[in-house]
Amino acid sequence: MTYGTPPPPPPAGDGALRERLLAVRQEVAKAVVGQDAAVSGLLVALLCGGHVLMEGVPGTAKTLLVRTLASSLSVQTRRVQFTPDLMPGDITGSLVIDSSAGELSFREGPIFTNLLLADEINRTPPKTQSALLEAMEEGQVSADGVTRPLPRPFLVAATQNPVEFEGTYPLPEAQLDRFLLKVVLPVPPRDDEVTILTRHAAGFDPRDVAGAGVTAVASGADIEAAQAAAKTVQVSPEVAAYIVDIARATRQSPSLSLGVSPRGATALLRAARAWAWLSGRDFVTPDDVKALAQAALVHRLGLRPEAELEGVDVAQVLASAIASVPVPR
Repeated sequence: MTYGTPPPPPPAGDGALRERLLAVRQEVAKAVVGQDAAVSGLLVALLCGGHVLMEGVPGTAKTLLVRTLASSLSVQTRRVQFTPDLMPGDITGSLVIDSSAGELSFREGPIFTNLLLADEINRTPPKTQSALLEAMEEGQVSADGVTRPLPRPFLVAATQNPVEFEGTYPLPEAQLDRFLLKVVLPVPPRDDEVTILTRHAAGFDPRDVAGAGVTAVASGADIEAAQAAAKTVQVSPEVAAYIVDIARATRQSPSLSLGVSPRGATALLRAARAWAWLSGRDFVTPDDVKALAQAALVHRLGLRPEAELEGVDVAQVLASAIASVPVPR
């Protein structure tokens, strides 16, 4: 992701709401160093009501980032460690016998929260992975013929390790397509890594984000208000056509067996809209689209087998497709 820091919001309108959400960056930075792009991706996903797939080698603060974000937003959060023996009911909840009443009652699973951290989601079989599909797409859980709505706002932040594949179950395309964004957490630069070690030497405890001074600067109500505000951002016909042309360019790429679907194009539009709002504008520019294109589209693409054998990088293929589309003026 290639975002910069948004300019200061204008004083009028919903500027105070925007300032509260942008203040989340400073709060997260008290505990997490060098992952500004990932924080931006999570904020964009929250404003879109979408979900995020976070990829990075172990030790790049994926779990700490989500926990710190939840602390700075004053929302409920739960963590599920995905393992091969995890069952769907362990996530969504299940019917249990109420000993006092002598009848079955529904016990809510950890998915009934605002921010769900699905840690190492590719370590559990597809049957359990698919338990998230309805929740991610519809914001509800169905059990025993009863549909139960999830709290609002609701975001799934799923993590996976890109370097260790033994005993893992790659996410199917249908589930990957449910994630609004895929953010990659790189190993931080040397200066940031020195800062991390200096903080730990000074007594920083990653299990105690409150001890690092992280406080809640926005609420769930702020997020819902910001979601409504982001939907008012204008998208010109030229920008909408630009997004469609990018999606169509991926379908015509000789290296790809699977291009961007209309759902993917819609996801890019939603993400660009949210980023424009965070940047203090009431309209989407082509630069907003280009800034979010990699994160919104790269996980929706499938390489042809011959391209995989040649070691083609899907991100580079996407970058070439984007570069091939004329930018509207």
